[in-house]
Amino acid sequence: MADSYQPEASETLGRDSMTLTQHVLRQLDSFGPDAQDLSAIMNRIAFAAKLVSRRLTRAGLVEDALGFTGRKNVQGESVKKMDMYANDVFISVFQQSGLVCRLVSEEMDDIFHLTESCSTSRYTLLYDPIDGSSNVDINLNVGSIFALRCQQGDNTDQSGADLLTPGHQQLAAGYILYGPSTVFVYSLGKGVHSFTLDPSLGEFILASENIQIPQHGSNYSVNEGNFWQWEDPFRDYIRYMHRHEGYSSRYSGALVGDFHRILMQGGVFLYPGTIKQPQGKLRLLYESAPLAFLAAQAGGRAIVGDRQPVLDLQPDHIHMRTPLIIGSTEDVALVESFLQERSLEQPPIPASSSSV
Repeated sequence: MADSYQPEASETLGRDSMTLTQHVLRQLDSFGPDAQDLSAIMNRIAFAAKLVSRRLTRAGLVEDALGFTGRKNVQGESVKKMDMYANDVFISVFQQSGLVCRLVSEEMDDIFHLTESCSTSRYTLLYDPIDGSSNVDINLNVGSIFALRCQQGDNTDQSGADLLTPGHQQLAAGYILYGPSTVFVYSLGKGVHSFTLDPSLGEFILASENIQIPQHGSNYSVNEGNFWQWEDPFRDYIRYMHRHEGYSSRYSGALVGDFHRILMQGGVFLYPGTIKQPQGKLRLLYESAPLAFLAAQAGGRAIVGDRQPVLDLQPDHIHMRTPLIIGSTEDVALVESFLQERSLEQPPIPASSSSV
């Protein structure tokens, strides 16, 4: 009798069926306890993303899914019902999991301690449960942002002082983009990788591996409604963009959506400080630093208004805000040239751009 046919592994488990869990273990090149924990954490984040995605697709049909809760968060911003739902989802999927000791969220004033897990876990998950929540009620893209850190020092210290370290201390970072498809992007410090949720399988399947931000892109993303609230260098930069061909303004009101476009197509996202908020609007630990981590892994750059790298910034509290300039190296450098007070007439122009 002839031997039964044995398919090659590449035929059955090729790139088109590489799941997020498999990919994380392959990235870590280990099946040890630490690798298993990190893989399980990513899997729980992915599960939270699936729950949020399902809720968003049915938001117009579900009672109390849209609109405001009537309360304000620690930053004084009105809280959307979807903000609270997503925050509760992240809490519920990690409670009694034994995987994470602490949660830090935009929607919680203080650190949330999962005391039942702190005896076995030293990990802290920092996240923005719904980024761009103003888009929810009008059915536009929103996202979630996350970062993972390992507690330093005494595991009984509940002050969170060990979290107030530069972004280089992040073990992992990523985001979920909820749009026509649900996309999960992450990095463990070994490149940036993208997955798409296949609803028929209920799995995030590898879509793009080792993503690199183009050195230059035509997109610039900024809320120009704040133009007169900015310092002169930023206004000069926007005037320059208006007078030169090859650039397109793209601003969605959701940081995740704008950053994802830049990650894939190149360009720059800006959120400068304003007269009302000179410190900027975006939170360092769970918005700016995670995306800066991804940008660095993808060959891009992220700086603040004084040109300091975001990943070098020392936070002074868990909800610290910061300006943000992030994207392609050439496009960030162009913004930087205006911050260096160079002549408006002779700023360095990316080689791949064309001017009038």
